Amino acid sequence: MDLESTTNGVYSLKYHLIFVVKYRRKILEDPNLILLLKTVTRRVAEEHIINIKEMETDKDHIHILFSCKPTINLIKFIKEVKGKSSRALRLKYPNLKEKVHKDSFWSPSYFLCTTGGVTIEIIEQYIKNQGN
Repeated sequence: MDLESTTNGVYSLKYHLIFVVKYRRKILEDPNLILLLKTVTRRVAEEHIINIKEMETDKDHIHILFSCKPTINLIKFIKEVKGKSSRALRLKYPNLKEKVHKDSFWSPSYFLCTTGGVTIEIIEQYIKNQGN
């Protein structure tokens, strides 16, 4: 088991996070757009002291496998990733407005679960195979 520690405890917190493009539009196909999305996501994760283990896109969604300390505000992290990545993508690719609604890029919802139901290796393999 991959254990981490603080001065007060030991923990192993792994999460699987999924964002879906608004209206499930299949617009995550351009390698440069995907690179920008991943770069922004990693930058926000670093700011929140979150360790991204795996991250991959399919045409209309992104999977992120990450670990973090138990003190991290996950909702704040999720909102910030969605907001900053949406803003960066819309600035760099203004034609996205035609495919998604106005200033939204992501669906307002998200999926987040802990990874206790299956092994980390299975989730890593699943994420690595996205888009293939």
